[in-house]
Amino acid sequence: MVCLGNICRSPLAEGIMLKLIKENNINMRVDSAGTSDYHVDEAPDKRTITNAAKHQIDLKPLRARQFKASDFEKFDKIYVMDKSNMANVLALASNDTHKGKVDLLLNASHPGMNLEVPDPYFGGEQGFEDVFQMVYKACQHIAFA
Repeated sequence: MVCLGNICRSPLAEGIMLKLIKENNINMRVDSAGTSDYHVDEAPDKRTITNAAKHQIDLKPLRARQFKASDFEKFDKIYVMDKSNMANVLALASNDTHKGKVDLLLNASHPGMNLEVPDPYFGGEQGFEDVFQMVYKACQHIAFA
């Protein structure tokens, strides 16, 4: 799960997936990262933590990290939140196999529509809830595919 700073959208997606994996005994590994190094080692945004907690998801243990080219070898699928981050991740891909692992997260719930998860960072509380609902639906499709 990849966004820009790894403090809003991607840790939320990681937290949702971790909950779905645990509750449903799914054999899957998940992680999140940002394409920038703005927030490395920081906790998720407090608003994201608060919103996730309303849905019984604990993001407090998560810490931001930057996406690395080596992640292509560690993961079968790399979901990005928007087209800008997709371009940044694809720029690190060294071959077509790596490129083929990258997709927009919302294509999981809306195949082929290439919809983006908006960044709630500069918005209000409703923006965080809207993002939660979008990401949760996509994560359900991934978990139960």
